[in-house]
Amino acid sequence: MAKRVVLSIAGYDPSSGAGITADIKTIAAHGCYGLTCITALTVQSTRGVRRVLPIAGATITATLNELAGDFKIAAVKIGMLGSAEAVKAVAAFLSRHRIKHVVLDPVLRSSSGARLLTKEGVRVLNDRLLKSAEVITPNVDEAAELSGIRVRASDEMRAAARRLHELGAKNVVITGGHLDPPTDFLSMESGIRTKAFTGRKIVTRSTHGTGCVFSTALACNLAAGNNLVQATRAAGVYVRKALKSAPSLGKGIGPVV
Repeated sequence: MAKRVVLSIAGYDPSSGAGITADIKTIAAHGCYGLTCITALTVQSTRGVRRVLPIAGATITATLNELAGDFKIAAVKIGMLGSAEAVKAVAAFLSRHRIKHVVLDPVLRSSSGARLLTKEGVRVLNDRLLKSAEVITPNVDEAAELSGIRVRASDEMRAAARRLHELGAKNVVITGGHLDPPTDFLSMESGIRTKAFTGRKIVTRSTHGTGCVFSTALACNLAAGNNLVQATRAAGVYVRKALKSAPSLGKGIGPVV
């Protein structure tokens, strides 16, 4: 029986805590087959991001076209893009290839504070990419930057999600792992239907890549035929289990998977 194919479009983290390599581990754990398109190289470890080196848009386009011509892609997860050129290349690819499940994790900064998408890239993402995704999965800081609305508590998630819908997002999951209690807020159909998923705080220093892992797990669950509520719940459960069993590696913020 053929495996479901999930494509990760994201940056390369050589410490394997986030980005492409974390996505591949997550895809494999869900029994899917992972394809990858690297959008940027980084110099980083668990101690933080030192440099970002974007991949040329033409290379991203050629890679995506080659993969789409060879595989039947069940779902796409989009993570770190790094540059406006990369955002444009991915948006153009999605307009040419109508893939049913597209999960956009709008990675703007690293957990150490390094900017991972230029301001021009953020503008293009808002203008061209938000509307191409089935669901976007910003964390509270990313939701605040994209929407212009401060998100510091669970009751502010609704207003930020509403603004993201106005910008073109069809469905939104704002992840709030740093809130107390941790809460993920799902807003569907331009805000007509909403659901909050509340958990318990897990004390660990191994949290590097939680956003990448969540969005990739969500994409895998959508590819498996789960609806958005089921997929969001399952992705949250997967991340919580990963946090509980995360290896204690590195001298900084350790990897979650």
